[in-house]
Amino acid sequence: MGEKELPLVGHLEELRTRIICCLVTLAVAGAAAFPFARHILRILKLPAAGLIDKLVFFSPQEAFTVYVNIAIGAGLVISLPVILYHLWAFISPAIEDRLRRHSLTFISFSLLAFVTGCAFAYYILLPAGLRFLLQFGREDLEPLISAGKYISFVIAIILFTGLVFEMPVLSFMLSRLGIINHRFLRKYFRHAVLMLCIAAAVITPTPDPFNMMLLAVPMVFLYEVSIWVSFAAGRRAGKTSSGVP
Repeated sequence: MGEKELPLVGHLEELRTRIICCLVTLAVAGAAAFPFARHILRILKLPAAGLIDKLVFFSPQEAFTVYVNIAIGAGLVISLPVILYHLWAFISPAIEDRLRRHSLTFISFSLLAFVTGCAFAYYILLPAGLRFLLQFGREDLEPLISAGKYISFVIAIILFTGLVFEMPVLSFMLSRLGIINHRFLRKYFRHAVLMLCIAAAVITPTPDPFNMMLLAVPMVFLYEVSIWVSFAAGRRAGKTSSGVP
């Protein structure tokens, strides 16, 4: 009984250590990014150029909280390579030896997918969403945008979209590990669409259906991409038959 428990205890201890390392890295990166929070704020305001002249704050601590949130968001992006490294190091014992050597490839593709998602949110989702939301009801209402609300909205959209773009990478890894396959993903396609729409509705900072669809549509598209990635990964591993998923 002790022999069965020791491996589990060892894995839990390793997981705890790696989580602490990731949190410490995030804290250090966030602290390093804090002096640049004002410059990052200007960048985050660009998607609302021509729509919002100036952000306002309604409580003494709100301005400071805004800069802290910006620093945390920037720290997460900066520390992402370290987080991905610890994730790979934790799961690598369960991966074949020939795949274990591709840690740099995994981290590189994960970073590329995340940056692509962030860029998609920054250049496409945010301008379209802000334009719709801020011009809606302009004839009767005058927008007075809180800095805290705006930054929370922008950071949430950017980071969440970046994480969503990791879906094909995750699909590839789980397929190579034999945990999922393209048939499983295709079978539960409708369930996945429903769950993705619920996730988009929960995470979107505003309760309107327009912004929910801005997130949900790319998520569904990436789920479809993940099915094909899983199919390709399974074929490379010799675990699927020929044909389309």
